[in-house]
Amino acid sequence: MAGMDYDAIVVGSGPNGLAAAIKLQLEGLSVLLLEGKNEIGGGTRTAELTLPGFQHDICAAVHPMALLSPFFSALPLEKYGLKWIYPAISAAHPFDDGSAAAVLSTLEETANQFANDRWKYIRFVKPILDHLTDLMPELLKPFPSFKTPKALAQFGLRGLQPASWVAEKFHSPKLRGLWAGMAAHSMQPLNNWMTSAIGLMLLSTAHAKGWPIALGGSQNIAKALVEYFLNLGGKVKTGFWVRSLKDLPTAKAIFFDTTPRQLLDITGDKLPKLYRKRLRSYRYGMGVFKIDWALNEPIPFKSPLCRQAGTVHIGGTFEEIAAAEKAIYKGKPIKNPFVLLAQPSVIDPSRAPENKHVAWAYCHAPHGSAEDFTQAVENQICRFAPGFNEIILARHSFTAQDMENYNPNYVGGDINGGVQDLFQHFSRPILSISPYRTPSKGIYICSSSTPPGGGVHGMCGYNAALQALKDDIF
Repeated sequence: MAGMDYDAIVVGSGPNGLAAAIKLQLEGLSVLLLEGKNEIGGGTRTAELTLPGFQHDICAAVHPMALLSPFFSALPLEKYGLKWIYPAISAAHPFDDGSAAAVLSTLEETANQFANDRWKYIRFVKPILDHLTDLMPELLKPFPSFKTPKALAQFGLRGLQPASWVAEKFHSPKLRGLWAGMAAHSMQPLNNWMTSAIGLMLLSTAHAKGWPIALGGSQNIAKALVEYFLNLGGKVKTGFWVRSLKDLPTAKAIFFDTTPRQLLDITGDKLPKLYRKRLRSYRYGMGVFKIDWALNEPIPFKSPLCRQAGTVHIGGTFEEIAAAEKAIYKGKPIKNPFVLLAQPSVIDPSRAPENKHVAWAYCHAPHGSAEDFTQAVENQICRFAPGFNEIILARHSFTAQDMENYNPNYVGGDINGGVQDLFQHFSRPILSISPYRTPSKGIYICSSSTPPGGGVHGMCGYNAALQALKDDIF
């Protein structure tokens, strides 16, 4: 293929696009990374959304998967300015009586909060926690290699269950509520199969490594990755929206850090008709309604545990959260949504002016909704932190529709790159033994719409690069 401008072009600079670009560049290839916006990052960007000096993470804020990702853990990103910091408590879950449950540093400390459910919690989490280092590379592949068959079987038996089934095994309202908040990250009704996998993974990572944030903001993750890529000899062009394959220089392979919808729009009839039909049937899920606040002081949670937590899951009991998620999934707005809140300035003073704070939260919203959930979200926070509304200096919000307008990959406000239920977990973007490779030679998809799905771990891009190298097209 003489005369090619590059060996590979990567379209989109989220963590997955960056991972694909870095892996290919490490193999000695010439790689061009293209980004439509003027700054690198995808879901890892930080900006002054409210007032000068207040740094808000636009999408991802807390990164449970990063340090256990084989891709991230292999890179010397600290040399490029990335520093991970950890809250005293990874996550907390408040209740109406002023108490809270929390994921504490050890399994035993956490279990001691749950009285008669103490041993149930330990037996549920410990087999996964004990083998998490070996399990993570397996779980982050498109298909596990079964090097740890016993640990995989234990995870499968627990993770495939609906979260509602697991909740029935617990008697403690505090443990049931904490479990609901973890499982609700799946962005599905909690009686769906495999919702337990997300909750179990998050609990295990909290006990194993904690849930870190990037000092100074999530933008510093992307900044470190792109500086590492440039140091390897890679090329980057920002402000370059790709509307068609005709917009691109010539290359032996093109990698799309996009969802199937954008891949279809850009490639047109370059992809076979049957493959295009299968991509069009790809399903997107609930959107999110997101708010960022500039605050005059820390959030006045009634529970001291919540004041120390990097992440707070707000929604009350298991039953309340399950009902809210089910209604939203069916497209029905509700008054008492489940709210996922992060308060990075609790451990990172650089996020705000002296003695001021920032907070970030979202609730799930019907797909494509333009509805403003500000009042509902703030009411939920005030329920557990009376006076919260009195410390707000400014706010900025994104409806689900705004999220898609900001980043076309967030189709309908779905920040997870598509529903990750039992079927679509194994068929992202289609059911295939090679999910990253399209039928058209040299065209690959490497976004969260491929295995292992959403999260800041880079493994979708890394796996796609491995597939291309295996295909021997360079």
